[in-house]
Amino acid sequence: MTESVQHQELPKTIALRPRFQKLLDHNKEVVIAAFQQEKEGDSTFVISIVDDHIFIKLPRRLQHYWSPQLHLEVNDLSENSTKMYGLFGPNPTVWTMFMFLHFVVATVFFVFGIWAYSNWSLEQSYAIQLFLTLMTVVIWFALYFFGRLGRLRGKPQMQDLNAFMEQTLSKLETH
Repeated sequence: MTESVQHQELPKTIALRPRFQKLLDHNKEVVIAAFQQEKEGDSTFVISIVDDHIFIKLPRRLQHYWSPQLHLEVNDLSENSTKMYGLFGPNPTVWTMFMFLHFVVATVFFVFGIWAYSNWSLEQSYAIQLFLTLMTVVIWFALYFFGRLGRLRGKPQMQDLNAFMEQTLSKLETH
């Protein structure tokens, strides 16, 4: 049994949360069992399996703030065919914190923008409010570039996770 052609390589530029799909010529149970075997073996990665979902992370000693994890979802297409969806992403705590910061900055942007517009409508001074509104835009850009730097730092580990997944799946072909 061989792997289908649907495999997509990791992109050269890392997207915010890169996704991929793979078609496999094995049923779901066989694919999950391969990762279960790695989990029980001497794997350098931390593997969690919940129903059809497989989470692969680096051990705590190798993790840093921007360490990624790989989430795989395995779905049966037929008796001997499986579609696997993969998603690389940051630790959920980091992701939640980043989304919260973006939400706060967006809210502050609208508050200062409305305040500036109100003062302008009332023909009062609005320079401070406009300055604060523009500062939120600067903070948004800072968050964006901070996130980009973090992704660059996590890219080698993302490639390690991808290589581990590919190695585990290649063992299916030998059985």
